[in-house]
Amino acid sequence: MGRADPEEGHLPAPVKPPDGGWGWIVLFGCFVITGFSYAFPKAVSVYFKELMKDFHVGYSDTAWISSIMLAMLYGTGPVCSIMVNQFGCRPVMLIGGLLASSGMILASFTTNIIELYLTAGVLTGLGMALNFQPSLIMLGTYFDKRRPLANGLAAAGSPVFLSSLSPLGQVLLEKFGWRGGFLIMGGLLLNCCTCGAVMRPLDMGMKRKMEKAQDKYEAKEMLPIGGKSEEGISTTDGTKKSKKAKKKPRKGKKLLDFSIFSNRGFIIYTISKFILVLGLFVPPILLVNYAKDTGVPDTEAAFLLSIIGFIDIFARPACGMVAGLKWVRPHVSYLFSFAMLFNGLTDICSARASNYTGLVIFCVFFGISYGMVGALQFEVLMAIVGSQKFSSAIGLVLLIEAFAVLIGPPSAGRLVDALKNYEVIFYLAGSEVVLSAVFLAMATYCCLNRGKKEPPPEKNPPGGGSDTEEAESDVQEAEEHSSDNHQPTHNTDNAMVAASEEANHVAEEQSGEGGGCPEGDGEVLAQDGCNADQTVERDSF
Repeated sequence: MGRADPEEGHLPAPVKPPDGGWGWIVLFGCFVITGFSYAFPKAVSVYFKELMKDFHVGYSDTAWISSIMLAMLYGTGPVCSIMVNQFGCRPVMLIGGLLASSGMILASFTTNIIELYLTAGVLTGLGMALNFQPSLIMLGTYFDKRRPLANGLAAAGSPVFLSSLSPLGQVLLEKFGWRGGFLIMGGLLLNCCTCGAVMRPLDMGMKRKMEKAQDKYEAKEMLPIGGKSEEGISTTDGTKKSKKAKKKPRKGKKLLDFSIFSNRGFIIYTISKFILVLGLFVPPILLVNYAKDTGVPDTEAAFLLSIIGFIDIFARPACGMVAGLKWVRPHVSYLFSFAMLFNGLTDICSARASNYTGLVIFCVFFGISYGMVGALQFEVLMAIVGSQKFSSAIGLVLLIEAFAVLIGPPSAGRLVDALKNYEVIFYLAGSEVVLSAVFLAMATYCCLNRGKKEPPPEKNPPGGGSDTEEAESDVQEAEEHSSDNHQPTHNTDNAMVAASEEANHVAEEQSGEGGGCPEGDGEVLAQDGCNADQTVERDSF
C-alpha cells in the first residue's frame, strides 16, 4: 500500500487526490457500478413468476437467486481485496464485468434451477463483487476534500438503477420472455467493463509530472554554474538512486492487511455495522406484505417501495454535501450515528401504522434515513482507516456483513410465520438499528476522550510499518534536493550530511506534532487509530 506501482491502483504517499478532473469520470463509473451491484439482485425478482412456471419450483427456490447474488457481493470481500492488492483495480474490474455479463448470458440457456444458481447467482454475483469494491477504492483515491460528496453521489446509483431496472425488466419479460430478458441484461452488464476501463491509476502519471518539473527546475537553477552543475545533478541522481535502492527491500506486498484490527475505530465500526445490518434490510423486505395485511391494494402496496426509492435518490447526495462541510466532517461518525438512530426510530414508530397514509409517511422518513445511512457508511470507513488501507478494510467489513445479511432477514421471516404479527418484527428491527447507533456514538465518544488524555506517540512508534519508513525516506529525499539546490558546489559527502541533519530535524518536528489527528483529515474515531503514514503524508506533501 502506498507504493508507486502503476498496477497497485493505490495512492502513493507523495501524490494528493485531484478532487476533480478525471475523478468525475471515475465518479460516474462508480455510480454505475454501485447501481448494478445493489439494484440488480432486486430487479431480477421481476422474472421469478415465469421461472416458477418453467421450472416448477416455489417462490423460496427462485428467491435464492437474489440471495446468492448478495451473498457473493458481501462474502467475497477478502478475495476482492487480495486481487486488488495483487493486480490493481482496473484489471480486476474488467474481469468482474466479463464474469457478471457471462453469468446472465449463460443463465438464459439453463434448463433447471440449480444451473441458475451457478450462473445468475454465483457467476454474476462474483462479477459484481469484483466491480463494486475496486470502484470504491478508486473513488477514495481520486477524492479527498470532496470525498463525502463523491460518496453520496456514487451511492445514489442504487435507487436510480432500482427505479429503472425493474420497469425495464418487466418490459423485456413481456416482449422477449425471461430468456431474452436475461440475455439483454447480460449485455447491459458489459457496461461494467467500460466503467473498469476508465479507472485510470492515479499515482504514476502524477508522480512522473512532478519528477519532470522538479528535474527541469534543478537543471535551470544549476545551469549558470557551468561544470559544477553536472556534478550537482550527478550527486542528486546518485542520492536518489541510493534511496530507491534502500527502499526496495522494504516493499513487501500485503495481500490482505490484518493490521487494521489494531485500529480501535475499525473495530468499533465493524461491530456497529454488524448490528446495523441485522435490522436495516428487514423493513423494506416485509413492507409490501405488511401493507397488504392491513388491507392496502396490491398496486398501492408496491408503490410504497417506489416512494422509498424516489426519496433515497435525493437524500444520498444531500447527505454527502452536509457531511463535506468543514464543521461537520471531523464529526462525521456522529452524523452516521444520528442517521442510524433516525432510521431505527422510524421503524419503531411505523409498527403502529394501520392505514395507507401512515405507511406513506413512514416511507418518506425511511427513505431519508436510509439514504443518509447509505451515503455515510463508506465515508466513515475511509475516514477511519485511510485510502491506503481501505481495500483490505472494506473486504473484511463486507465479509462480516455477509453473516448479518444471512441472519437478519431470514430470521425475521421465520418470526413472521411463527407469530403472524409484523409489529413485533418492526420493533425488533428498529431496536437493533438504534442499538448500533448508540454503540457507535458512545464508543466513539469514549475513545476520543481517552485519546486526548494519552501522551503523544514516541519518535519511532512500534508497529509503524514499512509505509511510515518509506514516507520518511521521501521526506529525506525532498530535503536533499533542497540542500543540493542551495549548495551545488559541495561534494557528495557534505550534501548527504546536511540533508540527513535537516531530515532529522523535520522528523523530530513531525513526531512532536503527531499526537493526534488534524481537524481536516476526517479521522473521527479513536485518535490512537490514526495511521502514521497518513500523518507524514499530510504534513510533508
